[in-house]
Amino acid sequence: MEASTIDKLTAKDFSSEMEVKWCPGCGDYSILKQVQTVFPDLGVKKEDFVFISGIGCSSRFTYYMDTYGMHSIHGRAAAIASGVKAANPDLSVWVVSGDGDALSIGGNHFIHLMRKNFDLNYLVFNNQIYSLTKGQYSPTSEKGKVTKTSPYGSIEEPFNPSELALGAKATFVARTLDRDPKHMQAMLKRAYAHKGTSFVEVYQNCPVFNDGAFFPFSDKETKKEEAIILEHGMPLIFGNENEKGIMLDGLKPVIVNLNETGISKDNLWIHDERDKTKANLISRFFDTQFNGEDFPRPFGVIYVEDRPVYEEGMANQIKQVTDKKGKMSLNKILSGDKTWSILN
Repeated sequence: MEASTIDKLTAKDFSSEMEVKWCPGCGDYSILKQVQTVFPDLGVKKEDFVFISGIGCSSRFTYYMDTYGMHSIHGRAAAIASGVKAANPDLSVWVVSGDGDALSIGGNHFIHLMRKNFDLNYLVFNNQIYSLTKGQYSPTSEKGKVTKTSPYGSIEEPFNPSELALGAKATFVARTLDRDPKHMQAMLKRAYAHKGTSFVEVYQNCPVFNDGAFFPFSDKETKKEEAIILEHGMPLIFGNENEKGIMLDGLKPVIVNLNETGISKDNLWIHDERDKTKANLISRFFDTQFNGEDFPRPFGVIYVEDRPVYEEGMANQIKQVTDKKGKMSLNKILSGDKTWSILN
């Protein structure tokens, strides 16, 4: 529906009367604010928004949005959201989950939601820790992380959420962070505009159990060196004076200093958000060293793909079968074609 045909909404229209109960300084406040700020501009009727969450600090989100929603069970938000979208494809469905809820107990549902490609939006608030249960290491905690459940340091390799989503055939993968409101708003709008499952990883600070985990990517003194902003059709450039760039040697990323080498920006890697091979390389920047170099953490749209959405395929299949066989009673559907009568 066109925005002009809908009464103009404001951020306040999406704010419930529930008292927000997150810890002071929690990054969730910023995410809530940006969602409420963006939603009036999407041209969707308020009653057509639905939020589904699992269990965790992030999953309180549904209470604070004045929309329809469900605070569901641990790890099952994706399954419930799929059912909501299948039952009513016209709804704008948003899933809110944390790194533990989405990628641990909900990991199986996460990967299958990505491949099925329902037209919905999946926001994962990643703080690299279990916060609601008071500080255990999570599937995204870095190797060596000391927590209550890893007192001598985690020995596990962490999940890289964007790499996992790409491997599960996601059609939209992006990353943003709580301390960059404008960037987050842009990513939310891009996610909504994508027809298919939009996965957005949001780096979210937990001031109690993992404070400052992502500050290098947002602090004024460090962010230009530690982070790189992805823009479609633009070269991969970073550094305090934009003096560093990334090139490709075959399929091996290489960091070059533009001032020292005289290499032109035109010779750098130009970001193409529809190139999956390169998207996979970008997703691995932060956990893989190429040539012994530490690469900057990428933020923005990593990958986009156009692919038919699940709910439309399901509706078409139902219509084809109905046209061929006609409408059947529930008993007929349940009994199928092969039944027997047992005589005494």
